[in-house]
Amino acid sequence: MSDRSLISPRPARLAVLALTISAAAGLLAGCAANPSAQSATSAKVPELRPGIPAGYLAPEARPDSLALVPPPPAAESAAFALDKDTARLAQTQWAKPGSARWKQAQLDADLSFPAAAGTFSCALNAPVSEAQTPRLYMLLRRALVDAGLATYRAKDRYNRTRPFVATHTPSCTPGEEAKLAKDGSYPSGHSAAGWAWALVLTEVAPDRADAILARGRAFGQSRIACNVHWQSDVNEGRMVAAATVARMHADPVFEADLAAARDELAKVRAQGLPPVRDCAAEAAALTTTP
Repeated sequence: MSDRSLISPRPARLAVLALTISAAAGLLAGCAANPSAQSATSAKVPELRPGIPAGYLAPEARPDSLALVPPPPAAESAAFALDKDTARLAQTQWAKPGSARWKQAQLDADLSFPAAAGTFSCALNAPVSEAQTPRLYMLLRRALVDAGLATYRAKDRYNRTRPFVATHTPSCTPGEEAKLAKDGSYPSGHSAAGWAWALVLTEVAPDRADAILARGRAFGQSRIACNVHWQSDVNEGRMVAAATVARMHADPVFEADLAAARDELAKVRAQGLPPVRDCAAEAAALTTTP
């Protein structure tokens, strides 16, 4: 899924958003899979368009990524040399095409729900789903929108070329390459979303903070494994995420959802319900993350 699927409620972008979601069987399909659960938990949630929840932040309350992050590394800089070395090592060593780490990056590339709801299931040692944890499920969906939208002031200004385009090498999501090639890579929207999720979830389950943060870091590194982002894209995506979550804490609806999500997850964990993913396979794949 393109980072563009996260983005602005301006009409032209909503058309792109709808097209991407439809093609990827994304948010709309996820809602349709369990309409009764959705109506019970999100009847009052504002929407960007039918079936697509808005974030918690009004446009004027979102962090300004253009003010937060520096310009991307210049072509002849040491920083860009490091970006290129990191990309090369991913493709030739720790995330070779077809490897377990490459396949994990393919899973992490999918930001559609319900699939993305299980991203941190192993780190939480509990399932996350619309049926079992509806407030947490919606919390993650709305945080995704806020973190993704917050990257676009800088993303649109710099319109940085992605590594698979620059190096003429394959990405882990070939079906998305046409869209991604038209969407700037800096800062990374996926990385912003993953780190925002990680920061929020450490407050939902503070006793699992180390595992959650490690998974959030690996989620961003998956964008390098996938060959669709440079390391500096990922690093600055995390910066935008941190600013976004800080802003979300000023919103009373977010605070209420956070408290409800904490209670939901505690109840699920008390039942000893297992995570929704193959945690052994995930752990083995992520051991190669640098």
